[in-house]
Amino acid sequence: MKALNSLRKKIDETDRKIVDLLNTRARIILEIGATKRKAGKGAYCPDRERDVLRKIAALNRGPLDKDALLSVYREIMSGSLALEKPLQIAYLGPEATFTHQAALKRFGTQVSFVPCNGISDVFLEVERGNCDYGVVPIENSIEGAVNHTLDMFMDSDLRICSQVMLPISHSLLSRCALKDIRRVYSKFEVFGQCRKWLQENLPQTELIESSSTTKAAKIAAGEKGAGSIGSALAAKIYGLTIVAGSIEDSPHNITRFFVIGKAEVPPTGHDRTSLMFSIKDKVGALHEMLVPFKKYGVNLNKIESRPSKRKAWDYYFFVDLEGHVGTTKVKKALGELENKCKFLKVLGSYPVGE
Repeated sequence: MKALNSLRKKIDETDRKIVDLLNTRARIILEIGATKRKAGKGAYCPDRERDVLRKIAALNRGPLDKDALLSVYREIMSGSLALEKPLQIAYLGPEATFTHQAALKRFGTQVSFVPCNGISDVFLEVERGNCDYGVVPIENSIEGAVNHTLDMFMDSDLRICSQVMLPISHSLLSRCALKDIRRVYSKFEVFGQCRKWLQENLPQTELIESSSTTKAAKIAAGEKGAGSIGSALAAKIYGLTIVAGSIEDSPHNITRFFVIGKAEVPPTGHDRTSLMFSIKDKVGALHEMLVPFKKYGVNLNKIESRPSKRKAWDYYFFVDLEGHVGTTKVKKALGELENKCKFLKVLGSYPVGE
């Protein structure tokens, strides 16, 4: 016990030093916030955030796990944001959705979150200035692009500030045992992602569609013999038990989210740019649009087409490319592209981050 008490005293002394250093850091943050306001800059800087987390990961020599350390720093940085300015973050709700989890992953718990009923509402809250930033899904590795989000960028002046990659894990939630579950609630897409597990474990169970996994959890919490498929966060909020975890058919189920706002993000040296353009109606038009990217050595990560909804058989193309819009080769490629296409709009350059 004597040796244990001695070690605990060392812990107490270390904690005192950590608290002192955190408050020293916080005082510097307040000075930084004042300087930013004078310069007309926003509190959230994705470029600086990426740089800080990269340096912290490089400094770590253990035994603390890198991910554990970065989680601690996520909350430190969240508290720092709250000190600079009480941020309001709009997200596709309700609470405990995967978009909510993506927002928590990016901003931590020390900011205010505003759930919205739809993707268009997230854009509207940020455009009106009611919220500082918004978080919306853009694509899933299994289901593909989120078309509603793509369509919103056609008319919105908001910029993409950051991206969040969130591994999606589905769990069966209920207040009863697996053998007693008669109905399971969830989104249509989620049932599709868990089809094999459901066929093997609940072949006779009724599957009932819900507008969100969170709403499904709420229903399951109030019905006898009911379960839902959703997240561990939903189980915690609605007092459900995780009857079975990781029931998705594919272990590589990842959803990508965008953080949207009004400010442009400076280059970090490891960036991605998203843009949209429309082409002239002639043979070989799309090929002609892609030539400038090859000419200047700009790698394209993704290209997606969407109907313009303004004219029959008229399409917009959404492109993700490597690099920042401020770099020379991307500037040159976009300059040539603009001369060839009917319409070009850069949606934002942002740190790749993950």
